[in-house]
Amino acid sequence: MRRPPRTGPQTVTISCAGFNRAWAAWIGDRLERRGHHVVQQRWDPPGGTPLADLLAELLHAPGPVLLVLSERYFGARSRQEWNTALYEVAVPNADRFAAVSVTPSGLPEAAAVLGPAGLHDLSEPEAEQRVLEVLGLPAGSPGESGDGARHERPRFPAQVPQVWGGTPRRNPGFLGRDAILGEARRLLDHERRNVTLHGMPGVGKTQLAAEYAYRFGSAYDVVWWVSADDRTSARQRLAELAPALGLSTGAEYGERLRAVREALARGEPYARWLLILDGADEPDEVADLVPVGEGHVLITSRNPGWQGHGSALLEVPVYDRAESVAFVRRRAPRLTADEAGRLAEALEDLPLLLDQNAAWLQDAGMSVDEYLELLGAGPALTGTTVSADFPLTFRTALSILVNRLGESCPESVVLLRLCTFFAPGSVPVHLLREMSSDGLPDSVSGLLGDPQVWDRAIDQLRQYSVARLESHGASPATGHLYLHRMVHQAVRDDMPEEEREVFAAAVRRALAAADPRRPSDPDAWPRYAEIVPHLEYAGVLGSADPAVHPLLLNCLRHLYLSGEYGTGVRFAERALTARQDRPRGHAELLWDLGHHYANLLRACGDYEHSEAVSRTAVEEYAAAGGRRNLGYLRAAGGLAADLRALARYEEALGLSQEVVEGYEELLGAAEPRTLSAQNNVAVSLRLLGRYSEALDIDRRTLADRRRILGARDVWALFSAIYCATDLRLLGRYSEAAQLQEHNLALHREVLGPTHPQTLRAEHNHALCLYRGGDRERAGPLFARVLRRAERVLGDTDPLTLLLATSRSCFARDDGGLDEARLISESVGARYEQLLGPAHPYTAGARANHALVLRRLGAAGQARALAERSLADMTSAVGEGHPWTLGCTLNVAALRTADGDPDSGAALSRQTATRATDRLGGRHPLTLCARIALAADLGELRRHREAEQVEREALAALTAVLGARHPQTLAARNRARPYWDFEPQTT
Repeated sequence: MRRPPRTGPQTVTISCAGFNRAWAAWIGDRLERRGHHVVQQRWDPPGGTPLADLLAELLHAPGPVLLVLSERYFGARSRQEWNTALYEVAVPNADRFAAVSVTPSGLPEAAAVLGPAGLHDLSEPEAEQRVLEVLGLPAGSPGESGDGARHERPRFPAQVPQVWGGTPRRNPGFLGRDAILGEARRLLDHERRNVTLHGMPGVGKTQLAAEYAYRFGSAYDVVWWVSADDRTSARQRLAELAPALGLSTGAEYGERLRAVREALARGEPYARWLLILDGADEPDEVADLVPVGEGHVLITSRNPGWQGHGSALLEVPVYDRAESVAFVRRRAPRLTADEAGRLAEALEDLPLLLDQNAAWLQDAGMSVDEYLELLGAGPALTGTTVSADFPLTFRTALSILVNRLGESCPESVVLLRLCTFFAPGSVPVHLLREMSSDGLPDSVSGLLGDPQVWDRAIDQLRQYSVARLESHGASPATGHLYLHRMVHQAVRDDMPEEEREVFAAAVRRALAAADPRRPSDPDAWPRYAEIVPHLEYAGVLGSADPAVHPLLLNCLRHLYLSGEYGTGVRFAERALTARQDRPRGHAELLWDLGHHYANLLRACGDYEHSEAVSRTAVEEYAAAGGRRNLGYLRAAGGLAADLRALARYEEALGLSQEVVEGYEELLGAAEPRTLSAQNNVAVSLRLLGRYSEALDIDRRTLADRRRILGARDVWALFSAIYCATDLRLLGRYSEAAQLQEHNLALHREVLGPTHPQTLRAEHNHALCLYRGGDRERAGPLFARVLRRAERVLGDTDPLTLLLATSRSCFARDDGGLDEARLISESVGARYEQLLGPAHPYTAGARANHALVLRRLGAAGQARALAERSLADMTSAVGEGHPWTLGCTLNVAALRTADGDPDSGAALSRQTATRATDRLGGRHPLTLCARIALAADLGELRRHREAEQVEREALAALTAVLGARHPQTLAARNRARPYWDFEPQTT
């Protein structure tokens, strides 16, 4: 209806239900930008006041009154009551009232007298024009209000976010909670960008978060829902945001997660984003996944511990009594207000209980009095034990509901009980439908084998809010049901004992059938991430059924390969604990579990623990079958890896050699496991500084792998990295660079640019270039590969620490002293925390930092730190190890610079002699030691000897490295040489 035109600035009162607040905010903004004053009034009428009186009160508001109409505006009042009130108040005052409709649903007949303009299916300019028309306001051109910043103005509510994923379907029965929603919006907009809705189970935290997403979703470009009951599911869901944002990444979770966090932090491609973490009851498990940036994070949790992670807390209470009554009457219109109030009192105003029981009472023939009498019987009704976690009333009320469901639709109770052997929260019921029903008990096969029975069972659970169908799946057959934690525990606890194993076995069978059997394939990781949270609830961890043992081992392998080390350790520990009392016939499974457990512990950096696990396995295998069986050799190989990580290199070498001999005897020299064991012998030799011996083995292994597995095989590519590393450590930089450049190109083709092994190849190429004198090409490579590793692997991964060490050394020489200092301090601290103060990597990191301090002018600190590093390195690997020789070279320079040339010269001479014996007279470290000796002799005024030593060393450096190599040029300019510690892969 067109109103008579109004001229000049107007005061407009907008009356709107809280559910449609976004529309009121947008309309108000459009009016204020044209110079009008807006008064917002929330329409939330009390139940006992006549509607005509409430509408008449609106006439006391200033200016025209714009009603924002939707089914929520009309509430639980009957259409007849609305028709009467509108004719009585609105028709005589048609000049004061105007209306817009923001719903496709029908309106009361009398609303037609207001001439409401429908906005929900219009474009933003069209909707704005309609608002002005119904108010009789001139169109004109809008001005700017406030600071005019586009991102501060409300967005058009019908505008859909560019990216929307995982949010549960909007609950059409949602009621009230306007104050909490408003406060959450205020906190997120103006004070904090991270808000946690916390409260007891059943108060509606998830529903509240979903309502926030729908009510305010138009203000965001991205709305992404993450089920955060466990870390694995949360990581999977966050990783899925990468392709939704259009980010170019590989398939690895770590890479996708870090790409998502970086994109959200930068605000690219979208600055306005909302991330919802639902059910995040363990903050310490998932807090590190929460991104920072200009977007908003909304968390639901029973745990107020989120406050310790920088989140603002909003407690979600039970309904107040008026909300309870209104909610019950919406779900059960046949109940009177008095009956609804008595029911709410008995159910303690808990929203979950009100939702379930009001829906059931609406359909049941039972009166409220009869129901309350049943409820008053308490737990004696079912004989259940009441958990202290949940209200007594809840357990009793749910028991009544389940009993009635069993009478009307027994298949729904079968499905419900099956669901309780999955984890609470999101239940992948489609896994049940995907397996064969042959051989299952009749109650289960009847449910799974008949689509109509299945659909009816799901409909019953949904109708009474026992479970809800999530938006993840396209249909009840392919989707997920959401089962509240309270319902899950109560139903599982109340289940007859004889039925437990029947349902658990069926779920275990479904999980085993869903196993892709490809734990190393990133394309299969989403399926494993779906399976893993349910292993413990289905009893997989302790099951004696051999059919599920491969599933358990594959899941542990997946957790290791996908970087979920902490989750894997916990699962492995629980599985081992559950099987300690099993018959010895399960020894092989225990040993397999121990193998995966040790791998996971090693990946976490818990080397001492993994060494203990591996050693136990070695001893048990040896006792059971001797030292020439495949189980023993696999365990011994794992133990050798632990020993290498713990810097027990000689012991690791001996064990690795034993493993090679065993595999050669059992499998032959050309078998892949034999070649892997042979590779590990070379790793131990390299860590011992025996580079020539390592090169001989690595070349042999590379040739065999190329011949047997192919030149593009992952293990052949890995062997080529090691060969190039050996050549570089021997000072044969040109050969190393040539081999590694070709190897890097193959890595990029076969594995992609962000695979961890590609990062190793790129880092080794950068080192080959750097040591060969091509610093211009090496510098950008060091920076790029470190950034990618931090994104893909994290700051504390051993590979990241290795790359950071090289970046710090390069930055120190390239003038980036501040960067070098920050990185070397961080690397040293992380190595000490991971490996302890006496480990050679910790000593080496200190030696590198001493050189940074020297460049910064802190000579005293530098010498003290270098002396400590030399003592620790000597103790760790011996005085003849190349790492010790390098530390000695640095200490000699610092002693001479500190006014102690006699001691410096003695160390330089000792270093040159030992390096010659260990590495040969033409190795770059040997020649650097001789250049250093010449410098020290010059300080002692022994010029003739100094000149002779210098001349011979320069000639050798020129021959080995070339006349234009930076080291040669530095020696000619009499710049003091030094040595950088380089950690090696263990």
